[in-house]
Amino acid sequence: MAESAGGGAIPGIQSSSTEDDGITITQLQVQNEQGSKAIGKVIGNYVTIEVPALRNQDTGLQDRVATHFAKHFEAFLQRIGVGKTANVLIVGLGNWNVTPDALGPLVVENVMVTRHFFELMPDQVAPGYRAVSAVAPGVLGITGIESSEIVRGIADRTKPDVIIAIDALASKSLERVNTTIQIADIGIHPGSGIGNKRKGLTKDILGVPVIAIGVPTVVYASTIVNSAFDLMQSHMKANKADNDQVFGLINSMDENERLLLVKEVLNPIGHDLLVTPKEVDQFIEDIANIIASGLNAALHDAVDTDNVAAYTH
Repeated sequence: MAESAGGGAIPGIQSSSTEDDGITITQLQVQNEQGSKAIGKVIGNYVTIEVPALRNQDTGLQDRVATHFAKHFEAFLQRIGVGKTANVLIVGLGNWNVTPDALGPLVVENVMVTRHFFELMPDQVAPGYRAVSAVAPGVLGITGIESSEIVRGIADRTKPDVIIAIDALASKSLERVNTTIQIADIGIHPGSGIGNKRKGLTKDILGVPVIAIGVPTVVYASTIVNSAFDLMQSHMKANKADNDQVFGLINSMDENERLLLVKEVLNPIGHDLLVTPKEVDQFIEDIANIIASGLNAALHDAVDTDNVAAYTH
């Protein structure tokens, strides 16, 4: 069971965490409604890979992250009952014209697609591969069609056993931007992170299990301001300054109250902007390669999971 803030176990929650030289992997299972209400997550399985140094463009670290992603994603598939012969549809959500939102389409460009070989020449497919198809359906503003409607039409015709949806996320934490990969078997709602209410890609809607892979690439200005308050308060304490004299009422607010206040100030004047680091161009390309190579290794036994970086193009 997971531990609560007070140190006690949280019923309905199982979690574990491992660390390998700067790469932290947390596995979480929300087993029932009690656990769901306790931590605010939908019932399901979650894996989070956190790598604070991922912003440093270290190719050696990126290869290690890809290897960890491949091994944990393969184990994730087994844990939720996706077999070795399951047909897979990979969906790259997002807008390829907007760099922070182009993660999904870039992953689709780099994954190994094989379904056409199984359809056209099944006797020539070597052992160790499975049928994988991929599509980047675009966004509503470009196509005029909900992504979930496009994917549902494809799924109805191609009959995948599982759908893997990749999307860029809006982060609730400044530290997680461009440093974290999140995996969950609860499906995904495109645009929900930036306040757009869209039809989701879920098992209920599509009829097959949906695994979501998300990477936080943007953060709201209100989140940055709220984090700045924390940093300033820590700085004041470290220098033994009088926090109450500087911050007054703000010191008595909890984090959520303070965030609501910041949003209340910024929203009316249109300043609660979505912000992304200036290195986002290179990061999106790098993280797309990490995810694509990891998926190639996790989905195909013929791909060496210890050398996943060799399996992108």
